[in-house]
Amino acid sequence: MRIIDLSHVMDENMPVYPGTEPPEFFSGCSIEKDGFIETKITLYSHTGTHVDAPAHLLEDGATLDRLPMDHFYGKATVVNLREFPSAIIDLDRICREEDRLRGCEFLLLNTGWDRHWGQAAYFRDFPVLSDEAAFWIAAKGIKGVGVDTISVDKVDSTDLANHKHFLQRNMIIIENLTNLECIDQPCVDFSCFPLAFRHADGSPVRAVAYLLSKRPTRLFTLT
Repeated sequence: MRIIDLSHVMDENMPVYPGTEPPEFFSGCSIEKDGFIETKITLYSHTGTHVDAPAHLLEDGATLDRLPMDHFYGKATVVNLREFPSAIIDLDRICREEDRLRGCEFLLLNTGWDRHWGQAAYFRDFPVLSDEAAFWIAAKGIKGVGVDTISVDKVDSTDLANHKHFLQRNMIIIENLTNLECIDQPCVDFSCFPLAFRHADGSPVRAVAYLLSKRPTRLFTLT
Protein backbone atom coordinates (compact mmCIF):
# COMPACT_ATOMS: atom_id res chain seq x y z
CA MET A 1 0.00 0.00 0.00
CA ARG A 2 1.10 3.55 -0.79
CA ILE A 3 -0.16 6.41 1.36
CA ILE A 4 -0.45 9.82 -0.33
CA ASP A 5 -0.60 12.91 1.87
CA LEU A 6 -3.20 15.30 0.40
CA SER A 7 -2.72 18.01 3.04
CA HIS A 8 -0.80 21.28 3.02
CA VAL A 9 1.69 21.90 5.82
CA MET A 10 0.50 24.49 8.34
CA ASP A 11 2.65 27.41 9.49
CA GLU A 12 2.28 31.07 10.45
CA ASN A 13 2.83 32.27 6.86
CA MET A 14 0.38 29.91 5.16
CA PRO A 15 -2.45 31.17 2.95
CA VAL A 16 -5.79 31.70 4.72
CA TYR A 17 -9.19 32.72 3.42
CA PRO A 18 -9.28 36.51 2.86
CA GLY A 19 -10.22 38.21 6.12
CA THR A 20 -9.25 35.27 8.32
CA GLU A 21 -6.44 35.66 10.82
CA PRO A 22 -3.46 33.37 10.15
CA PRO A 23 -2.63 30.66 12.69
CA GLU A 24 -0.22 31.31 15.52
CA PHE A 25 2.28 28.80 16.92
CA PHE A 26 3.77 29.66 20.29
CA SER A 27 6.45 27.58 21.97
CA GLY A 28 5.22 27.64 25.56
CA CYS A 29 7.78 25.17 26.86
CA SER A 30 11.33 24.30 25.91
CA ILE A 31 13.69 21.45 26.66
CA GLU A 32 16.22 23.88 28.15
CA LYS A 33 13.71 25.45 30.56
CA ASP A 34 11.08 22.76 31.15
CA GLY A 35 12.61 19.50 29.97
CA PHE A 36 10.08 19.12 27.15
CA ILE A 37 8.65 20.99 24.16
CA GLU A 38 4.99 21.98 23.96
CA THR A 39 3.38 24.33 21.45
CA LYS A 40 0.28 26.47 21.83
CA ILE A 41 -1.64 26.70 18.55
CA THR A 42 -4.28 29.34 17.80
CA LEU A 43 -6.23 28.98 14.57
CA TYR A 44 -9.64 29.20 12.96
CA SER A 45 -11.55 26.00 12.26
CA HIS A 46 -11.31 26.41 8.47
CA THR A 47 -7.53 26.83 8.28
CA GLY A 48 -5.43 24.94 5.75
CA THR A 49 -6.64 21.62 4.39
CA HIS A 50 -9.94 21.40 6.19
CA VAL A 51 -13.47 20.04 6.12
CA ASP A 52 -16.72 22.03 6.22
CA ALA A 53 -19.63 20.68 8.25
CA PRO A 54 -23.26 21.32 7.26
CA ALA A 55 -23.42 23.59 10.34
CA HIS A 56 -20.89 25.89 8.67
CA LEU A 57 -23.74 27.56 6.76
CA LEU A 58 -26.96 25.90 7.88
CA GLU A 59 -28.54 26.90 11.17
CA ASP A 60 -29.86 23.39 11.80
CA GLY A 61 -27.00 21.60 10.03
CA ALA A 62 -24.97 18.83 11.63
CA THR A 63 -21.67 19.67 13.28
CA LEU A 64 -18.71 17.40 12.61
CA ASP A 65 -18.99 15.75 16.03
CA ARG A 66 -22.56 14.71 15.21
CA LEU A 67 -21.53 12.88 12.03
CA PRO A 68 -20.45 9.23 12.26
CA MET A 69 -16.75 8.49 11.83
CA ASP A 70 -17.36 6.62 8.59
CA HIS A 71 -18.61 9.90 7.09
CA PHE A 72 -14.93 10.87 6.79
CA TYR A 73 -13.72 7.66 5.18
CA GLY A 74 -14.59 5.83 2.00
CA LYS A 75 -13.88 5.20 -1.66
CA ALA A 76 -12.90 8.25 -3.71
CA THR A 77 -12.39 8.97 -7.36
CA VAL A 78 -10.30 11.84 -8.73
CA VAL A 79 -11.41 13.87 -11.74
CA ASN A 80 -8.47 15.28 -13.72
CA LEU A 81 -9.33 18.87 -14.68
CA ARG A 82 -5.79 20.21 -14.96
CA GLU A 83 -6.16 20.86 -18.69
CA PHE A 84 -9.79 22.00 -18.58
CA PRO A 85 -9.90 25.26 -20.58
CA SER A 86 -12.47 27.16 -18.49
CA ALA A 87 -12.58 28.50 -14.93
CA ILE A 88 -16.16 27.24 -14.73
CA ILE A 89 -16.44 23.43 -14.55
CA ASP A 90 -19.71 22.84 -16.30
CA LEU A 91 -22.29 20.08 -16.05
CA ASP A 92 -21.29 18.51 -19.36
CA ARG A 93 -17.73 17.95 -18.13
CA ILE A 94 -18.80 16.52 -14.77
CA CYS A 95 -21.44 14.21 -16.28
CA ARG A 96 -18.67 12.35 -18.09
CA GLU A 97 -17.51 11.03 -14.71
CA GLU A 98 -20.77 9.28 -13.85
CA ASP A 99 -19.37 5.80 -14.42
CA ARG A 100 -16.27 6.55 -12.30
CA LEU A 101 -18.46 7.86 -9.50
CA ARG A 102 -20.45 4.64 -9.21
CA GLY A 103 -19.34 2.78 -6.11
CA CYS A 104 -17.43 5.81 -4.78
CA GLU A 105 -18.35 8.02 -1.85
CA PHE A 106 -16.10 11.02 -2.48
CA LEU A 107 -15.44 13.05 -5.60
CA LEU A 108 -12.08 14.89 -5.63
CA LEU A 109 -11.44 17.58 -8.25
CA ASN A 110 -7.84 17.81 -9.43
CA THR A 111 -7.59 21.26 -11.05
CA GLY A 112 -3.87 21.69 -10.36
CA TRP A 113 -4.58 24.97 -8.59
CA ASP A 114 -2.52 23.88 -5.57
CA ARG A 115 0.54 24.90 -7.59
CA HIS A 116 -0.33 28.49 -6.64
CA TRP A 117 -0.31 27.77 -2.88
CA GLY A 118 1.56 30.58 -1.12
CA GLN A 119 1.02 33.04 -3.98
CA ALA A 120 -1.54 35.81 -4.48
CA ALA A 121 -2.80 33.94 -7.56
CA TYR A 122 -4.19 31.20 -5.30
CA PHE A 123 -7.14 33.45 -4.42
CA ARG A 124 -7.95 34.70 -7.93
CA ASP A 125 -9.85 33.06 -10.78
CA PHE A 126 -9.54 29.51 -9.47
CA PRO A 127 -11.79 26.86 -11.08
CA VAL A 128 -15.24 26.35 -9.57
CA LEU A 129 -18.19 24.16 -10.40
CA SER A 130 -21.15 25.68 -12.16
CA ASP A 131 -24.40 25.77 -10.21
CA GLU A 132 -25.77 22.94 -12.35
CA ALA A 133 -22.66 20.79 -11.92
CA ALA A 134 -22.69 21.23 -8.14
CA PHE A 135 -26.39 20.36 -7.98
CA TRP A 136 -25.78 17.22 -10.10
CA ILE A 137 -23.00 16.04 -7.77
CA ALA A 138 -25.07 16.76 -4.67
CA ALA A 139 -27.90 14.63 -6.02
CA LYS A 140 -25.62 11.57 -6.23
CA GLY A 141 -25.91 10.86 -2.51
CA ILE A 142 -22.17 10.72 -1.85
CA LYS A 143 -20.43 11.64 1.42
CA GLY A 144 -18.37 14.55 0.21
CA VAL A 145 -16.57 16.54 -2.45
CA GLY A 146 -12.98 17.78 -2.28
CA VAL A 147 -11.11 20.52 -4.15
CA ASP A 148 -7.50 21.72 -4.41
CA THR A 149 -8.64 25.35 -4.21
CA ILE A 150 -9.49 27.74 -1.38
CA SER A 151 -13.25 27.22 -1.80
CA VAL A 152 -15.96 25.45 -3.80
CA ASP A 153 -17.40 28.93 -4.48
CA LYS A 154 -15.74 32.03 -5.87
CA VAL A 155 -14.10 34.20 -3.22
CA ASP A 156 -16.50 37.07 -4.04
CA SER A 157 -19.60 34.85 -3.87
CA THR A 158 -22.31 36.24 -1.60
CA ASP A 159 -24.78 33.34 -1.66
CA LEU A 160 -22.24 30.45 -1.52
CA ALA A 161 -24.61 28.39 -3.66
CA ASN A 162 -22.23 25.47 -4.25
CA HIS A 163 -21.57 25.15 -0.52
CA LYS A 164 -25.29 25.02 0.12
CA HIS A 165 -25.96 22.44 -2.59
CA PHE A 166 -23.60 20.05 -0.80
CA LEU A 167 -24.21 20.90 2.83
CA GLN A 168 -27.99 20.70 2.47
CA ARG A 169 -27.48 17.06 1.47
CA ASN A 170 -25.45 16.44 4.65
CA MET A 171 -22.28 16.20 2.57
CA ILE A 172 -18.91 17.42 3.77
CA ILE A 173 -16.63 19.68 1.74
CA ILE A 174 -12.85 19.28 1.80
CA GLU A 175 -10.94 22.36 0.67
CA ASN A 176 -7.25 23.15 0.07
CA LEU A 177 -6.28 19.63 -0.96
CA THR A 178 -2.94 19.01 -2.66
CA ASN A 179 -1.02 16.22 -4.45
CA LEU A 180 -4.13 14.89 -6.19
CA GLU A 181 -2.05 14.27 -9.32
CA CYS A 182 -0.24 11.52 -7.38
CA ILE A 183 -3.39 9.39 -7.37
CA ASP A 184 -3.05 7.14 -10.42
CA GLN A 185 -5.85 4.68 -9.70
CA PRO A 186 -9.53 5.11 -10.63
CA CYS A 187 -10.84 4.47 -7.12
CA VAL A 188 -8.90 4.69 -3.85
CA ASP A 189 -9.56 4.65 -0.14
CA PHE A 190 -9.69 8.18 1.24
CA SER A 191 -9.90 9.70 4.71
CA CYS A 192 -10.20 13.23 6.09
CA PHE A 193 -10.69 12.82 9.84
CA PRO A 194 -11.35 16.09 11.70
CA LEU A 195 -10.23 17.11 15.17
CA ALA A 196 -12.64 15.87 17.83
CA PHE A 197 -14.16 18.96 19.40
CA ARG A 198 -17.78 19.78 20.19
CA HIS A 199 -19.98 21.91 17.93
CA ALA A 200 -17.39 21.81 15.15
CA ASP A 201 -18.48 23.84 12.11
CA GLY A 202 -15.24 22.81 10.44
CA SER A 203 -11.81 21.47 11.24
CA PRO A 204 -8.32 21.09 9.83
CA VAL A 205 -7.79 17.52 8.61
CA ARG A 206 -4.94 15.27 7.52
CA ALA A 207 -6.45 14.16 4.22
CA VAL A 208 -4.93 10.94 2.93
CA ALA A 209 -5.35 8.58 -0.02
CA TYR A 210 -4.49 4.89 0.31
CA LEU A 211 -3.35 3.28 -2.95
CA LEU A 212 -3.05 -0.43 -3.45
CA SER A 213 0.43 -1.49 -4.48
CA LYS A 214 0.71 -2.98 -7.93
CA ARG A 215 1.81 -6.56 -7.56
CA PRO A 216 4.63 -7.69 -9.85
CA THR A 217 3.76 -10.33 -12.42
CA ARG A 218 4.92 -13.82 -11.41
CA LEU A 219 6.56 -15.88 -14.14
CA PHE A 220 6.16 -19.65 -14.18
CA THR A 221 8.30 -22.11 -16.13
CA LEU A 222 6.45 -25.09 -17.50
CA THR A 223 8.33 -28.38 -17.38
